[in-house]
Amino acid sequence: MVGRFFRKTDESPLPQTGSAVAVEPAVVDFSSGPDMVAERVNLHRFLLDKINLTILDSMEDSQLLEELRPLVRDYVRTNNLALNAKELDALVSDTADEMLGLGPLEPLLKDDSIADILVVGPKTVFIERSGKLSKTNVRFKDEAHLLRIINKIVASVGRRVDESSPLVDARLADGSRVNAAIRPVTVDGPQVSIRKFAKRPIGMSGLVDRGALPQGMADLLSAAVEGKVSIVVSGGTGSGKTTFLNALSASIPGDERLVTIEDAAELQLQQEHVVRMETRPPTLDGRNEITQRDLVKNALRMRPDRIIIGEVRGGEAFDMLQAMNTGHEGSMTTIHANNPRDALGRMEQMVGMAGMPMSQNSIRSQISSAIHMIVQLSRMRDGTRRLTAISELTGMEGDVIQMQDIVRYNRLGVDDKGMIIGEFRATGIRPRFLTDVQSIGLRVDPRIFDPTTRF
Repeated sequence: MVGRFFRKTDESPLPQTGSAVAVEPAVVDFSSGPDMVAERVNLHRFLLDKINLTILDSMEDSQLLEELRPLVRDYVRTNNLALNAKELDALVSDTADEMLGLGPLEPLLKDDSIADILVVGPKTVFIERSGKLSKTNVRFKDEAHLLRIINKIVASVGRRVDESSPLVDARLADGSRVNAAIRPVTVDGPQVSIRKFAKRPIGMSGLVDRGALPQGMADLLSAAVEGKVSIVVSGGTGSGKTTFLNALSASIPGDERLVTIEDAAELQLQQEHVVRMETRPPTLDGRNEITQRDLVKNALRMRPDRIIIGEVRGGEAFDMLQAMNTGHEGSMTTIHANNPRDALGRMEQMVGMAGMPMSQNSIRSQISSAIHMIVQLSRMRDGTRRLTAISELTGMEGDVIQMQDIVRYNRLGVDDKGMIIGEFRATGIRPRFLTDVQSIGLRVDPRIFDPTTRF
């Protein structure tokens, strides 16, 4: 088995630790901490040149443990790691989990401080921590090794990636979102982007603690969600739209039936009655595709109280507006846009993509009557993510959708650490939906609308 599993070995047996050791070495935890993550990555690099990857998937867990043990012991001896027998067993088991998982990516996936993992070919991997990108020493053995990991990811959710279908969206077992692209569309080898799934959803209080928005605005948005105000969360890539949508959804009453629609399921709704649906790509012959628009149409037949779409990007925007206008108030979605006015323009274009015979004025009228509020998010240059505007749609004037800002975030400068300094400032306008919200017994502190109030 050894000759079949390993290409070569430089095995130097390590004396068993235990009774021969007078002082038990300090415990080294290989499951957490940035230093231990780096050590595990180094161990992977050590193993890459010695492992016959082609038979890895066919091995039983017990076989893998037996084959890994001598090589891991050799690594421990060479690097002077003070591990006793119990700790060595734990390291071998942990390494086996990684080999059966996603290989060199496993240490990064287990590091909760990492938000994004970006693979740029087999030799380069970047991560994002606290909004900042940094290069790691993680690498894959070669392009075939990286492709093997990609295929393992996409196969687990019934999708495929090959030359005829080189782009794919998928998710990991924990819900993390994955996008992969391979040759011929990528020039420098396979590219993988992983947006990690938060083990514990961040609520509004967590966003307030992080400075994403003030408590008064959080209270206003929570009341708006509970009061069935239809909301679009707008922002650029990586601005925190899905995280914010999750936080908003926590204010939906638990007795409502919710239907979520996504390309890859990642929303973390906490309500008991949630129906989760996701799209399906076409088969090799181009058939059997299920689009977001198909799912929105079907959702209307499922007696939902609210429909939540992870992101609108096409003709499903028309069906979403129809749903909001026909008894599904309080529905929510996200959209890629740089400001609230751009979000309206993009929504208008998407409705046009549905191919319905509607005039521009009719489309705008649909938008203004269906959507009540746009929440704008931005990722700042210092890596922080903040709410930058809350805007209310107030109807049509001629052929123009009227919109008023309730609150804005004003940048004031940069401190000596390069962090952006700013303040949230109300415009003095009280939203029109406030009357409806208060009519059902929800109270919002009127001081948050005072432009002299500092947040």
